[in-house]
Amino acid sequence: MTDTSLPLLDTIGSKAWDKRLKRRYAAERRFRFYGALAIAAAIGVLALLLVSIVSKGYTAFWQTEIALEITFDGEFIDPEGTGDPEVLALGDYQRLLRTAIRERFPEVTERRDRRKLSRLLSSGADTTLRDMVLADPGIIGSTQRIWVTASDDVDSFNKGKIDRNVPEADRRVSDQEIVWLDALQAEGAVRSSFNTIFFTRGDSREPEQAGIWGALVGSFLTLLVTLALSFPIGVLSAVYLEEFAPKNRWTDLIEVNINNLAAVPSVVFGLLGLAVFLGPVGRYVGLERSMPLVGGMVLALMTLPTIIIAARAAIKAVPPSIREAALGVGASKLQVMTHHVLPLAMPGILTGTIIGMAQALGETAPLLMIGMVAFIVDIPGWIDDSATVLPVQIFIWADSPERAFVERTSAAIMVLLGFLILMNALAVLLRKRFERRW
Repeated sequence: MTDTSLPLLDTIGSKAWDKRLKRRYAAERRFRFYGALAIAAAIGVLALLLVSIVSKGYTAFWQTEIALEITFDGEFIDPEGTGDPEVLALGDYQRLLRTAIRERFPEVTERRDRRKLSRLLSSGADTTLRDMVLADPGIIGSTQRIWVTASDDVDSFNKGKIDRNVPEADRRVSDQEIVWLDALQAEGAVRSSFNTIFFTRGDSREPEQAGIWGALVGSFLTLLVTLALSFPIGVLSAVYLEEFAPKNRWTDLIEVNINNLAAVPSVVFGLLGLAVFLGPVGRYVGLERSMPLVGGMVLALMTLPTIIIAARAAIKAVPPSIREAALGVGASKLQVMTHHVLPLAMPGILTGTIIGMAQALGETAPLLMIGMVAFIVDIPGWIDDSATVLPVQIFIWADSPERAFVERTSAAIMVLLGFLILMNALAVLLRKRFERRW
C-alpha cells in the first residue's frame, strides 16, 4: 500500500521541479561567490602587508653619503711613521673628518655650531678612512675626495622622511643643518648609493652603521646545527616506526605524542631548552646563552616532529609491491629499506625537511627564551660564538626608538621573506622534479 499522506514527488519538468532547481543553482552560485570573495580578501590582505613592508623598507637599501676633501695627515694616523697596522688602526680618523667638514664651512666658528656640523656625518664614518689606510698606507699625506656615510637624521631627511616645512622644534634636523645640506647638494657633494653596510656588517647602535650580516651568519650556523641533528634522528625514527616497530599500545602512544608535539607552541620548546641545555648540565659542559649550538638544538627539538611525520608519509607512499619484490629475491628487511624504499621516499623526506627548516628559520620565541636577544656586534665565527639570528634581529630593531631603524626593520623582513620563499620554492621544485606516480 502507498501512504497517501506523503506529498507526491514532483515530476521532471514541472514548475515545482524547475523552482527547486533554480534555488539549488542559486545556492551554488552564492557558495562559489563567497569562496572567491574569501580568496580575494586573503590576497588583498597579503598584498596590503607586502606593500606596507616594501614601502617602508626599500629605502634602507640606499644610504646617503657626503663627499669631503680628506687630508690623511700622518700626525694623526701614524705619528712615528712606522707603518705598523696596529698603529694605523688606532689613528684619529674622526679628527680628519671634523677638519675636512669645518674647512668646507669656514664661516662656522661657534663651538656648538661646529658640533652640529660634525653631526652631519655618521659616528662610524671614520671606519671608511681606517679601512682605506689599512688597505693602502701609501695614501698617508695625500688629500683625496672621499664619500663618507651621513648620519641617520641626514639620511632620513634626504629620503624625504623628515619634512623641512614642519616647525624646527618638531623635526630632528635644524634649519642651520638644512642650509648646510642644501649647500652641499648644490655642489653635488650629496648622493644616495647602494647600502653595502646593510649587507656586510653586524648590529650597531647607529642605524646607518647597522647591518644584517651578523644575523645572517648566526641564522646559518643555527640552522646548520638544526639540520645536523633533526634530519638523521627524524629519518631514523620514521623508518623504525613505519617499518620495524611492533604495532602495540606503546608505538600508538609514541605516534600520538609525535603528532601532538607538532602542534605545541614554539615557546614551550624554548622553555625546555632553557631548562635542559642551559641548566646545570648545560653549564657543566660549557653551553652558554646566545650560542648557535644551543639555538640549533632547541630548533631541532621543534623541527623533529615535522620531519618525522613527513618522512613517515613518504615511506608509506612507496607501494608494497616494491618491498615484496625485493624480499622475493632474497633481500633482508634492512636491505629493502636502505636500497629500495628509502631512495624512493627521499624526495618527500627532503620536501618535509626543507619546510621544517623554513619554519625554524622564522622562529623567534624559542630563541628569545635562551638569550639569543643579546646585542651582538661581531660576526660569529662558529657555533660556539655569541650570535643572534635574523628574526631576533628584526625584533631588536623593531623595539629601537630611532626612526631610521623602522626602514631597516622592514628591509630585514624583506630579506627574511625572500629566504623563506626560496626555501619553500625549493621544496615545491624537489617535489615536482622527483615525484613519482605509482
